[in-house]
Amino acid sequence: MKGVMTMPRTVDEILAHAEELADRFESDDFDADMMTPAEYELACAARERAAVEVRVRNAVTALRGTGVPWARVGELIGTSGEAARQRYSA
Repeated sequence: MKGVMTMPRTVDEILAHAEELADRFESDDFDADMMTPAEYELACAARERAAVEVRVRNAVTALRGTGVPWARVGELIGTSGEAARQRYSA
């Protein structure tokens, strides 16, 4: 695979990374025949992780839109309310 990407850290970086991965999977840069099975599995897992992060962010946004406090959001995703707020607030 061409290019080295740094690991995304913020939700916005993860979402941008998901778009980049989707574009690469659909482009000539992604040649599954040139990958080992382990490399292919990792590439697919990274794409799935990014897609799940999009779902989590959308669910957090929807839940917060109904007035649910950050403490509850954090509880549902397994972190503190403050950590959830820092990661998912706009």
